[in-house]
Amino acid sequence: MVDYSKWKDIEISDDEDDTHPNIDTPSLFRWRHQARVERMEQAQKEREDFEAAKKAHEQKVKAIKEKISKGEIDEKETDKVLAELDAKTKEIQIKDEEFRKKDKKTPWNVDTISKPGFDKSVLNKTPKKRQEENLTEEEKEKRMVKFVKENEKTIKQYGMLRKYDDSKRFLQEHQHLVCDDTANYLVIWCINLEMEKKHDLMHHVAHQCICMQYILELSKQLEVDPRACVNSFFTKIQDAVVEYKQQFDNDIESFIKRIERRAEEKIEEAIAEEEEKERQARLGPGGLDPVEVFETLPDELKKCFESRDIKLLQDAIAKMPEEEAKYHMKRCVDSGLWIPDGGLKNKENSEETGSSDQSDNQGSFKAAETKEEETAAATSEN
Repeated sequence: MVDYSKWKDIEISDDEDDTHPNIDTPSLFRWRHQARVERMEQAQKEREDFEAAKKAHEQKVKAIKEKISKGEIDEKETDKVLAELDAKTKEIQIKDEEFRKKDKKTPWNVDTISKPGFDKSVLNKTPKKRQEENLTEEEKEKRMVKFVKENEKTIKQYGMLRKYDDSKRFLQEHQHLVCDDTANYLVIWCINLEMEKKHDLMHHVAHQCICMQYILELSKQLEVDPRACVNSFFTKIQDAVVEYKQQFDNDIESFIKRIERRAEEKIEEAIAEEEEKERQARLGPGGLDPVEVFETLPDELKKCFESRDIKLLQDAIAKMPEEEAKYHMKRCVDSGLWIPDGGLKNKENSEETGSSDQSDNQGSFKAAETKEEETAAATSEN
């Protein structure tokens, strides 16, 4: 009769198909296999150590017997030495029997159940994955604009959902939303919400954005279509172990901090851009900013422009060194604070002041009045 008892216990790493959904089954099988390999290595090491000790004892017995036969050991010590050798031999025999019984009881596994008759390796070439089109930045932008135009309302509906089951059902019904364009739009939406000081709503949309990014990342790891990962992700996050849920929450927190930082940067950029537009609008005919020029004028000249007193301006210029006076008046002209010659309407007034011989002092505050108002407004804003 055939003895089938040796087939009763066969140890394999994947002998349990029913595992908890939160457990990574492939990893579990690898851990089991690794543990079995380590046990086999430990058992092999113990066996090798025993064999080495057994061989050393046999050599010792042989050497002592040779010495006895040659009379090198005293007869009184012979019986004692032989008794010790016999005791050690029996101990080794008992241990050898234990190893044999242990080997017999050890379950077979994939590494010990059989020996290969021959080795043959066959390399199957897998078909290349379909690569995405190499789009330019302009083409990507056009695709994004078109996608948002067609799906903005639907994306916002997803962003407003709160329950995992609702989000899963919604994405399964709108599978075309499971893509990078949706994730990118949610990021932009979060930034805009933060800039509008809608912090609570931004935090909620950020949660939905991270869910989408997790789905996309899972598809990359598994090398499958993102739409096939919707159910897997939401099942995993709902039944997640503590470590996975903690990592998910940390990613949301980090994302929110990046959004807040980016929103602050965009606000600063917008303010700087608006200030630059206002500055450009204020520039005089020579390209100088009247606000900056006015702030650099000596106090006596500032009083002249504040009071719009041409006679006071002429007196202040006359008291100043010629080079310094030319420098300040040229900057006033280039910034529009002072209009040379004063225009045709003010020509007679200039002649009455007796300043026709000083061309630098001829002019009008007429155009400068408007600039001065802008200067005062800009200064008060700053």
